[in-house]
Amino acid sequence: MLNRLRRVAFFPILLFATLGFFAMGYHPGAEDDGVYLAAVKSAVTPTLYPHDSAFFKMQMRTSVFDTWMAIFVHTTGISVAWSEMIWQFVSVAMMLFACWSIVSKLFEERSARWGGIAMLSAMLTLPVAGTALYIADQYLHPRNLATALILFAVARILAGRRWQAMPFLLVAAILHPLMGALGISFCSVLTLTLSEPVREQVLTWRARMRLMTTEAATPALAIIPFGWLFDKPSQTYLDAISSRHCFHLFEWTWYEWLGAIGPLVIFWVMARMARKQGNMALSHFALAIFIYGAFQQAVAMILLGPPALVRLSTLEPMRYLQLVYVFMTLIGGAYLGKYFLKARVWRWAVFLLVANGGMYFAQRQLFASTEHIEIPGRESSNQWLQAFDWIRKNTPEDAYFATDSKYMLAAGEDYHGFRAIAERSVLADEIKDTAVITKSPELGPEWERQVSATTGFHTFQMADFERLKRDFGVTWVLVSGTKPEGLSCQWHNETLSVCQIPDR
Repeated sequence: MLNRLRRVAFFPILLFATLGFFAMGYHPGAEDDGVYLAAVKSAVTPTLYPHDSAFFKMQMRTSVFDTWMAIFVHTTGISVAWSEMIWQFVSVAMMLFACWSIVSKLFEERSARWGGIAMLSAMLTLPVAGTALYIADQYLHPRNLATALILFAVARILAGRRWQAMPFLLVAAILHPLMGALGISFCSVLTLTLSEPVREQVLTWRARMRLMTTEAATPALAIIPFGWLFDKPSQTYLDAISSRHCFHLFEWTWYEWLGAIGPLVIFWVMARMARKQGNMALSHFALAIFIYGAFQQAVAMILLGPPALVRLSTLEPMRYLQLVYVFMTLIGGAYLGKYFLKARVWRWAVFLLVANGGMYFAQRQLFASTEHIEIPGRESSNQWLQAFDWIRKNTPEDAYFATDSKYMLAAGEDYHGFRAIAERSVLADEIKDTAVITKSPELGPEWERQVSATTGFHTFQMADFERLKRDFGVTWVLVSGTKPEGLSCQWHNETLSVCQIPDR
């Protein structure tokens, strides 16, 4: 496979990876990366975050991602910022390399294979139904790397070398336990499906029972590190859960349900059509996706239904759809290449322009106030990132900040995390830290105490800031609008001011 890859596909896949990277953009520290990037920086420089590291370390306790990245930074001497960007591109390229191997087993036509790769590379930021996921994130997330490794495992199974899939799945599981469990689940289904005689195309009763056992074990694999799942939930935890729409399956809109069930129907039809056309490899593969999806959907409906099982919602079982969407995009692009694009250059040109241009436009709306690709070391035009950068360069490592607990929703902020970019401790927020509480409910009381203390932050006067200093040890604040009297403000732009709370 590697020799063929070098001869035929290596440079074209790198080209598609580059196109995909530019279409999706790059935004370190945004959204979930507010947790992951802070954890990596803490692992590299342990003196950072002396006041609030629990708000990211607790979530990272089941992953080696931060430790592994710290080892890479220390070994190579490459900065965290550039290491993250390099590995983000590598993760995209790895997904495409693995998918080339997969699609090559399913389609003989070169136009189909390249159509699949072209479609996937353009659609990396395609939303996955109501799961709050994309196929791949616009920053280095352990899920990106885990997905690439799972796809390599799938490619090895399709190549008839099943034992070679195990190391890929093992590394995926230690990087991202939930994705690893789902990857093991799908690979188990695929192996069982491929083991049956081609003419049958259905599972025997014994294989079906084995499959049900495998699928039922998937949530169990994710439960192992979380003994608190069986404790009585606190009200704070319930409030945190209620704030995450993706956990409430039966409150999804009709189009979110369509996004979940529709792909499974498509793969069921595809399995039957491919069988009639004599493409047994594709028929087996589509059938495996359908079975995997149908069982995972049933498991999700059980776990996310009864209120008594509310703690199990944190397992996020609907995220099984992420792999389904990868395969749907890949195979959909392959069909497009086979039947429409073919060898017509003008059709390829129009397709690439529309697909990549459309996704680029969508990402520009999502991160409207920030450069599309945030290159390390380059000054940002985003006024919030300017403030974070000044804080990182000009305040002591042990500084403890307070700001509006809903700052990530502010106009122009574009969901960037304070800790990840400013590299300083800050009181808990109501946006990203709420998601952390769903995974680490033991932090709930302290999170609630800190959020309550900053309620109404935009109207705070000097007495309120002194209270934060007295109760929490806060020494600095990031404020927007008019600077409150009495604060020692050392930097400001049109939107924000960085101020020190003076001693009394």
